[in-house]
Amino acid sequence: MMPGPDMTETTKPQLNPLLKLAFDLGPLALFFFANSRYGIFVATATFMIAVLAALAASYVLTRALPIMPAVTAVIVLVFGGLTLILHNDLFIKIKPTILYALFGGVLLGGLFFGKSFLGVVFDSLFHLTDEGWRKLTWRWALFFFALALLNEIVWRNTSTNVWVEFKVFGFLPLTFLFGALQYPLLKKYAAEPAE
Repeated sequence: MMPGPDMTETTKPQLNPLLKLAFDLGPLALFFFANSRYGIFVATATFMIAVLAALAASYVLTRALPIMPAVTAVIVLVFGGLTLILHNDLFIKIKPTILYALFGGVLLGGLFFGKSFLGVVFDSLFHLTDEGWRKLTWRWALFFFALALLNEIVWRNTSTNVWVEFKVFGFLPLTFLFGALQYPLLKKYAAEPAE
C-alpha cells in the first residue's frame, strides 16, 4: 500500500517527548520526595499511585498502553503491594533488580529467537539495519543486567535513604549516559526508512 496524505489518520497518536519524560520521571520524583518526608512505606504507596496515574494519562492521550511502562507498572504494583502488606521494604528494593533482569532477559531471549524487541519498540524513532538492532539490543541487555547487579550491591550495602537517592540520582543519569553513548552505533548502522 502506497503511503499517502491520509496515512497520518491511521498512525497511533504519539506523546509529546517532554510529556512522556514527565510521565516517566514524575513517579520517581514523587517517590524520592515522599521518602525524604514520610519514609519508605508512604513513598512506596505514592510511587504506586503515581505510576498508575501516569499510565492512565498516557492511555487517555494515545489510546494505547506502552509496553515497558505497563510491565513496570505491574511489577511496581506487585512488589509495592508486598512491601506495604508485609511492611517489609525488601520487596521495593529488589523490584529494580527483577525489572532490569527481566528486561535484559527478554531482550536476549528475543535475539535467541531472531527478533530484536528494541526494533519493535523504537522502530518509529530509529531506522537501523538488522545488524544495528542486534548490536544495540545486546548492549542494552547487558546494561540492564549490570543495573540489576548494581541495585543488589547498593541496597545490600547502604541505608534505605541512600538506596532511594541512588535510585533517583544514580540509575537515571547512568541510563541517560548509556543511551547517549549509543549515538555512534545509531549513526553507523542507520538505515534509510522504507519508501
